[in-house]
Amino acid sequence: MITLKSAREIEGMRKSGELLANVHIGLRDIIKPGISSMEIEDFADKYITEHGGTPSEKGFEGYKYATCVCVNDEVAHGIPRKGLILKSGDVLKVDMTVNLNGYESDSCWTYAVGKISDEDQHLMDVTHKALYLGIDQAVIGNRIGDIGHAIQHYVEDENHMGDVRDLIGHGIQPTMHELPNVPHYGEPGTGLRLREGMTITIEPMVNLGTWEISDKFVKEDGWEYFVSADGSKSAQYEHTLAITKDGPKILTSQDPEFDAKYLL
Repeated sequence: MITLKSAREIEGMRKSGELLANVHIGLRDIIKPGISSMEIEDFADKYITEHGGTPSEKGFEGYKYATCVCVNDEVAHGIPRKGLILKSGDVLKVDMTVNLNGYESDSCWTYAVGKISDEDQHLMDVTHKALYLGIDQAVIGNRIGDIGHAIQHYVEDENHMGDVRDLIGHGIQPTMHELPNVPHYGEPGTGLRLREGMTITIEPMVNLGTWEISDKFVKEDGWEYFVSADGSKSAQYEHTLAITKDGPKILTSQDPEFDAKYLL
């Protein structure tokens, strides 16, 4: 079932999203060569709880952490690890979901660790733009396929990178994973029609090489995560947004100036 949110509910999600965005902003000063990915987890977990929120991923289906942390060819669902020490040139993804006063928000961001290659910076830039091309299609009357097509065409046809198919965006609120499913590929004019009050995530994952992914298993944690099938680096950006009569409104914005037209 898809629930349409009231203005009050969307405002609650915006406040949750603001807390989540502030974690990402704070990570800009934390992430550097020489730290472990567990230090990212510790910062995020502490920041969320000290500001009245709850890390929604913690305890979900047995998951132990507030964040998912992925490096280089790791695409999604990577766990924080004390032994994973960041080095200059790494492409780092940090994904988290926050509950604040019963309202959910979800956002992933990609960070350059130290100095990265021009190729990796291009990967990040393409993925970031793909997110916003998808957001621009999230208007009343459009369909889910319009979002996916805009992303896929830009990533694959224009930039010849891999647009991951197996992991997708989703509805959000009252829980962190709701209908509808929001693929980052598809045909325009197909799929569910978007309506005012829907709240969704758009979260393209882009690989430098193939779009295909493989799974890996962390034995000591009993946890499965995903890597690019060919070992190429991967990037991801994700926002939570609301479909409104005034267009798509980003609820997890980190940059009020860049996102000005998308804010409530």
